[in-house]
Amino acid sequence: MSQTVDYTTGEADVYEVENASSLPKENIKRSILKTFSWRALGTITTVVVSYIITGTLALAFSIGGIELISKLVLYFFHERAWNQIKWGKNE
Repeated sequence: MSQTVDYTTGEADVYEVENASSLPKENIKRSILKTFSWRALGTITTVVVSYIITGTLALAFSIGGIELISKLVLYFFHERAWNQIKWGKNE
């Protein structure tokens, strides 16, 4: 059973979800693609901010490179861990 809340009125609607187990789950390929797309955006931001602060392009790319590798790994495992948590999923 699922519940939605209309935040303008505060009223809740409760309804049955038929065949909730058939809801799509995120697969590992999707997690990998999301990891790379998110990190690309984050790394570009880091390089730009680092360049603005340091004024040195080489240093900005060094900072961005370290950030890229470390956060790719961290995000991937974070995403996979959350995929195992049942809380908040319609099941």
